[in-house]
Amino acid sequence: MLADYPVTPPPLPSPVFSAQRWAELTFVHWPVDPAAVAHFFPPGTRPDVVDGVTYVGLIPFSMRDLAVAVPRPIPYFGYFLETNVRLYSTDDSGRHGVLFSSLETERLAVVPAARISLGTPYTWARMRMSRAGDRITYDSVRRLPRRGLRSRIVVDVGGRIEPTPLEVWLTARWGAHTRKAGRTWWVPNEHEEWPLHTAEIVDVTSDLVAAAGVVTAGAPLRGLYSPGVSARFGRPSVVG
Repeated sequence: MLADYPVTPPPLPSPVFSAQRWAELTFVHWPVDPAAVAHFFPPGTRPDVVDGVTYVGLIPFSMRDLAVAVPRPIPYFGYFLETNVRLYSTDDSGRHGVLFSSLETERLAVVPAARISLGTPYTWARMRMSRAGDRITYDSVRRLPRRGLRSRIVVDVGGRIEPTPLEVWLTARWGAHTRKAGRTWWVPNEHEEWPLHTAEIVDVTSDLVAAAGVVTAGAPLRGLYSPGVSARFGRPSVVG
């Protein structure tokens, strides 16, 4: 399965409704028992599995140059920090995507807009990212809902690497499954191949994975860091 996994996105259907850049991004992943998370997946989707295992990702980054339904980035609102908790999904059409459990953002206006338009579970948090040499620190404290949930991730960025087949499978995801208005939707995206570096995990002290109801089933994989990619999102379509 991993040998045949698509490392480039399929053609993005028109129209493109959003463009953005994901920068200063770190991937932290843990294995998860698929049966333990299957109930989170909306109708028409299920956990995406490799060798009997699925994964949960904790992924902090900087959102930049966000444009929605306009050709240029939105001033002020087009730049903010995020930390995502995501599961890995597939459907009967063979699409491999992600299912977001939560998306922390420091920009309050994003929360209702994204929840209403796409059904994505954005939450409002106080966030900070700092860098000293090769060390990057991401801090987050939830404001709403479930005030007080904390996340701290510290990594030391290393050299450029060629990802393993599993790391390609975890990072080359060409869409998201979501639930809105009683239906399951597929939101396609495209971006260039990730430039990936090692990211030695110095500290991961986070409430977010457990708060999402996800129980991990082993030690984290090696951390990955990317300076970023530019992404575009196409028209959502109903699953099934």
